[in-house]
Amino acid sequence: MAMKQDRMAVQADEVLLTLDELCRATEVGPDWVSARVQAGLLAAHRVDAAAWQFDTVALQRVRCMVRLERDFDAVPELAALVADLQDEIERLRARLRRAGLG
Repeated sequence: MAMKQDRMAVQADEVLLTLDELCRATEVGPDWVSARVQAGLLAAHRVDAAAWQFDTVALQRVRCMVRLERDFDAVPELAALVADLQDEIERLRARLRRAGLG
Protein backbone atom coordinates (compact mmCIF):
# COMPACT_ATOMS: atom_id res chain seq x y z
CA MET A 1 0.00 0.00 0.00
CA ALA A 2 1.70 3.20 -1.13
CA MET A 3 1.51 6.31 1.01
CA LYS A 4 0.53 9.52 -0.75
CA GLN A 5 3.44 11.89 -1.29
CA ASP A 6 1.51 14.95 -0.05
CA ARG A 7 1.00 13.27 3.33
CA MET A 8 4.74 12.75 3.67
CA ALA A 9 5.59 16.43 3.23
CA VAL A 10 6.51 17.96 6.57
CA GLN A 11 5.51 21.49 7.47
CA ALA A 12 8.30 23.62 8.93
CA ASP A 13 6.37 24.23 12.17
CA GLU A 14 5.10 20.67 12.62
CA VAL A 15 6.12 18.61 15.63
CA LEU A 16 8.07 15.48 14.80
CA LEU A 17 8.39 12.50 17.12
CA THR A 18 11.32 10.13 17.38
CA LEU A 19 10.71 6.40 17.19
CA ASP A 20 10.96 6.15 20.98
CA GLU A 21 8.50 9.02 21.50
CA LEU A 22 6.03 7.48 19.05
CA CYS A 23 6.30 4.12 20.80
CA ARG A 24 5.70 5.66 24.22
CA ALA A 25 2.74 7.72 22.97
CA THR A 26 1.06 4.73 21.34
CA GLU A 27 2.23 1.92 23.62
CA VAL A 28 3.71 -0.17 20.82
CA GLY A 29 7.22 -1.52 20.41
CA PRO A 30 9.82 -0.36 17.90
CA ASP A 31 9.50 -3.68 16.04
CA TRP A 32 5.76 -3.04 15.52
CA VAL A 33 6.50 0.40 14.02
CA SER A 34 9.47 -0.81 11.98
CA ALA A 35 7.48 -3.64 10.40
CA ARG A 36 4.74 -1.25 9.28
CA VAL A 37 7.17 1.36 7.96
CA GLN A 38 9.06 -1.29 5.98
CA ALA A 39 5.76 -2.66 4.60
CA GLY A 40 4.76 0.84 3.43
CA LEU A 41 1.80 1.04 5.82
CA LEU A 42 3.18 3.92 7.89
CA ALA A 43 5.07 7.00 6.71
CA ALA A 44 8.35 7.90 8.39
CA HIS A 45 10.77 10.71 7.71
CA ARG A 46 14.34 9.46 7.49
CA VAL A 47 16.68 11.53 9.67
CA ASP A 48 19.76 9.43 8.91
CA ALA A 49 20.56 5.81 8.16
CA ALA A 50 19.50 4.71 11.65
CA ALA A 51 16.76 7.13 12.72
CA TRP A 52 13.20 7.97 11.73
CA GLN A 53 10.86 10.76 12.74
CA PHE A 54 7.08 10.72 12.64
CA ASP A 55 4.57 13.55 12.17
CA THR A 56 1.20 13.98 13.85
CA VAL A 57 -0.54 12.23 10.94
CA ALA A 58 1.58 9.13 11.62
CA LEU A 59 0.79 9.38 15.35
CA GLN A 60 -2.96 9.34 14.68
CA ARG A 61 -2.56 6.58 12.10
CA VAL A 62 -0.66 4.37 14.57
CA ARG A 63 -3.33 4.90 17.22
CA CYS A 64 -6.04 3.91 14.74
CA MET A 65 -4.14 0.88 13.46
CA VAL A 66 -3.34 -0.33 16.99
CA ARG A 67 -7.02 -0.18 17.97
CA LEU A 68 -8.10 -2.07 14.85
CA GLU A 69 -5.42 -4.73 15.22
CA ARG A 70 -6.14 -5.17 18.93
CA ASP A 71 -9.94 -4.87 19.02
CA PHE A 72 -10.76 -6.68 15.78
CA ASP A 73 -7.69 -8.87 15.38
CA ALA A 74 -7.12 -7.15 12.03
CA VAL A 75 -4.01 -7.89 10.02
CA PRO A 76 -1.77 -4.81 9.55
CA GLU A 77 -2.74 -4.34 5.91
CA LEU A 78 -6.45 -4.27 6.77
CA ALA A 79 -5.86 -1.86 9.65
CA ALA A 80 -3.93 0.45 7.28
CA LEU A 81 -6.70 0.26 4.68
CA VAL A 82 -9.35 1.18 7.26
CA ALA A 83 -7.17 4.07 8.46
CA ASP A 84 -6.90 5.28 4.84
CA LEU A 85 -10.66 5.06 4.40
CA GLN A 86 -11.31 6.96 7.64
CA ASP A 87 -8.91 9.71 6.49
CA GLU A 88 -10.69 9.91 3.14
CA ILE A 89 -14.11 10.17 4.82
CA GLU A 90 -12.83 13.06 6.95
CA ARG A 91 -11.42 14.83 3.86
CA LEU A 92 -14.74 14.43 2.04
CA ARG A 93 -16.70 15.72 5.03
CA ALA A 94 -14.41 18.75 5.22
CA ARG A 95 -15.01 19.43 1.52
CA LEU A 96 -18.77 19.23 2.08
CA ARG A 97 -18.54 21.66 4.98
CA ARG A 98 -16.47 24.11 2.92
CA ALA A 99 -19.06 23.86 0.14
CA GLY A 100 -21.81 24.60 2.66
CA LEU A 101 -23.37 21.18 2.22
CA GLY A 102 -22.43 19.51 5.46
